[in-house]
Amino acid sequence: MIVFFEPQLRLVNTLFTRMPVLVGLAQRNARPDTRCVGDAQLLNAVSQKLKDAQDDRRRHRRVRVHLLGRYMLPDRREFPCQVIDMSPGGVSLTAPVSGKTGDRIVAYLDHLGRIEGTLARLFQGGFAMTIQAGERKREKLANQLTWLANRSALGLPEDRRFERMTPENNFSQVTLSDGRTFPCRILDMSRSGAAVRATVVPDVGTPVKLADMRGLVVRAFADGFAIEFSNALSEDELRQQFGAVA
Repeated sequence: MIVFFEPQLRLVNTLFTRMPVLVGLAQRNARPDTRCVGDAQLLNAVSQKLKDAQDDRRRHRRVRVHLLGRYMLPDRREFPCQVIDMSPGGVSLTAPVSGKTGDRIVAYLDHLGRIEGTLARLFQGGFAMTIQAGERKREKLANQLTWLANRSALGLPEDRRFERMTPENNFSQVTLSDGRTFPCRILDMSRSGAAVRATVVPDVGTPVKLADMRGLVVRAFADGFAIEFSNALSEDELRQQFGAVA
């Protein structure tokens, strides 16, 4: 299913199912000579109110994305985390240590960068936090989340900005978010990602680490898969991790 931050059908249904009731209530309190003129204005006003509520819900609709990251509590302790679902206005995280409701939280999430906000709710194994950001930052988050949520459904390709190369040390290790590891052979790579051959092929969208490089599985093929790194690496970082490349 393709996910977008767009109006929900149930809000359209609300417009048609509740409109007669709202009009009736208003007409009871209207003067007889103004009812005909006022009906059109009332319909427009109610429609605008529903649109405003619709826009507000759209901005805060959550989508399921699987991203790794780290978060910092008010006492400056840091812990790893994984996103469960997220919207431009809030995020739910699996987390080994939770703070208290109202705590200030700063998190760094793969592909999204830094977010900050307030711990809003605790649940078993994690917590939900609000995201405090300006309108421009929220719009950027909405675009990023739409891309991440839909990339597999739309068959969007992995990042191919950089030249593909073959590393000198092409045997490496993949680590899953639950700590399991398995060996792999790097077929080719670039500063933004790699294609590997392995006996285990995670689902598209799974967060993984190739050696020390965090990323997401963006494509599967026979006997392997492609990883897109969370952040583009420098050539020096590539050489450090995998030796000379050609």
